[in-house]
Amino acid sequence: MEKALNVRELIENNKSKRNQEKFETLIPIVLFFIASISILTTIGIVFTLIVEAVLFFKQVSMIEFFTSTKLEPLAKEPSFGILPLINGTIMTTAIAMVVALPIGLSTAIFLSEYASDKVRRWLKPFIEVLAGIPTIVYGFFAFTFVTPLLRQIIPALEPVNALSPGIVMGIMIIPLVASLSEDALSAVPNSMREGALALGATKFEVTMKVVIPQALSGIIASFVLAISRAIGETMIVAIASGSNKNFTFDITGPMQTMTAYIVEFTSGDAASGTVGYYSLYAVGITLFLFTLVMNAVAQYISRKFREEC
Repeated sequence: MEKALNVRELIENNKSKRNQEKFETLIPIVLFFIASISILTTIGIVFTLIVEAVLFFKQVSMIEFFTSTKLEPLAKEPSFGILPLINGTIMTTAIAMVVALPIGLSTAIFLSEYASDKVRRWLKPFIEVLAGIPTIVYGFFAFTFVTPLLRQIIPALEPVNALSPGIVMGIMIIPLVASLSEDALSAVPNSMREGALALGATKFEVTMKVVIPQALSGIIASFVLAISRAIGETMIVAIASGSNKNFTFDITGPMQTMTAYIVEFTSGDAASGTVGYYSLYAVGITLFLFTLVMNAVAQYISRKFREEC
């Protein structure tokens, strides 16, 4: 009787092991499928952009598109030059970087080198709250608060302009710069700080001459990612920067970025199947290449930073 029970137990154990082996074999397949979703989605997006952009470039010269400063998609004789959009994107991004980089880096230095644990626990969540605010809220903040405030200081500033959304975009990406830069600063070994202090260096000298040079790769990577985030921002510039398609460097007047152009035309200005409609995809793939290059640069710098550490 005991032998029969033992045999039955062995059979049950073997079945259980076989089922477990099947389950273990299935798990990598399921995980691979889940991991492939993001890759397949990216491929689908790129494929759609390329297919539709090809239809655009069959009707509009690529040379005209990338070199012309005239953008009149709804004129009787439409012209499609992307330079005004690239110029508007670069101008607003540059303003955002002037705001975000020094404030974000200074915040990261304070949190990493000067703040006590208590202050860090209190201050960091407040900074990260900025990252959770919807961008459309930032857009209305720029349009209804920042612009009127700036117009009291700069009377020539127009109701929609490049300066106001640029400043607000900079405020929006401060948490990105601060968080990534703090991670890079905190990764510097404490032994290097202690050694410099033992040699008689002040806290400020240790920060500027030891810690920051060692964390420079990570700091630069945070800057590049912040620039990429600003380039791809949509709602702030769509609400507060206007829709001027002229090639200009006047930040007190309206400008249009690549993302704002896409928002404007997807609202119904261009009928499906027209050249203006296909221009959305040409602008979209240009924007995609911009952000792709910036992200690739950030990945390279981050990888180099990890190797050095």
